[in-house]
Amino acid sequence: MGEIKPLAKEEISLEEAVSQPVPRKKKWEKIELVGLALIIASLSVMMISPGTLAGLFSAMVDKVFPVVVEVFLTGTVGVTIIVSVVIGRTLERLGFTDALIRVFLPVTKLLKINSAVLIPSIYNILGDINAAGKISGPILVRSGATKAEQKIAVATMVQSQQSFSTFMLGMLALTAVGVNAFVVVIVAVFLPVVVAPFILSKTIYRDTKAVDIENLPKFTPTTGPLPTLFNAAREGAELVFLLIIPAVAAVFAVIGILEYIGVWKPIESSLSAGLLALNIDPETGILSILATPTLAMAQLSETAATMDPRLVIGSFVLASSGLPLSTILGQIPVIWAANSDLNEKEAMTAAVIGIVMRLITAFLVVYFLTPILV
Repeated sequence: MGEIKPLAKEEISLEEAVSQPVPRKKKWEKIELVGLALIIASLSVMMISPGTLAGLFSAMVDKVFPVVVEVFLTGTVGVTIIVSVVIGRTLERLGFTDALIRVFLPVTKLLKINSAVLIPSIYNILGDINAAGKISGPILVRSGATKAEQKIAVATMVQSQQSFSTFMLGMLALTAVGVNAFVVVIVAVFLPVVVAPFILSKTIYRDTKAVDIENLPKFTPTTGPLPTLFNAAREGAELVFLLIIPAVAAVFAVIGILEYIGVWKPIESSLSAGLLALNIDPETGILSILATPTLAMAQLSETAATMDPRLVIGSFVLASSGLPLSTILGQIPVIWAANSDLNEKEAMTAAVIGIVMRLITAFLVVYFLTPILV
């Protein structure tokens, strides 16, 4: 039998470990104080009014259930989104995105900006806003784009819808009110790709220079027709179940809480008044801002026939953007900070500027175009 080795100097026995005092923090951290306040509040509510917590939970579930189940799971919206993604990816496979880039990039010479600035917004028309940042950010860096030009790229990117399903559902809504969808799409979707960089390069972000990209990136997949279709259908299902439904559930759960404690109505009234002033339907506008533009356009397509065409056009223009706010304030800053020269604050500021421009665009399009189109 081997002999028993004595404890090493750095090792301590069980008795010594028990006898040593456990080091404690000198002061509480802020998050611990928040947790303590929640514990006290929860215990107080349970003691004074036990039904309050149950009522709060029920209010959240009751607010989320109709949207998630009746709209996405048993309604046509979920299927519509999947089909729209299939259409978008099929167009991309047929060279639609690369053709758009070929058409738009020569305009950058006239604007005297780096050609790569337009790539995120053009790709975003058929792609999605997260992929646009991951793919386009490194391209901007390699092409020597200045930080000002990268900010222009972000602000221009949010002028396009973050999902092709939003575009397709919006087209249904425009058709329902008899609006000339062609003119609206040209003015609201394609024109801002040129106008936004021009305005920003002459005002806020002036550090620009004309640079051509010698080797244009290719966005047309090389997959076969059938894999393209099935992969697109899977991507559409992932979009519905892994992104849109969780986002909608989270937002409507919070709205349920705010309704239960009685503070949502004043917030909703303020938002509605502001949106109406911009000729945007309040109900779908709030959905675009807080939840998802796809759901907003889905609801709009079902009710558009009974609405004022001005509100339908304004809602479509607003939804055809980088909203909701969770994308502007969360996803875009994180993605662009990891894939470009911008930090999170710079990327978020540029995205906010882009959304403000989008709100102004919605008002101007409705004010000047509606008398002509309707």
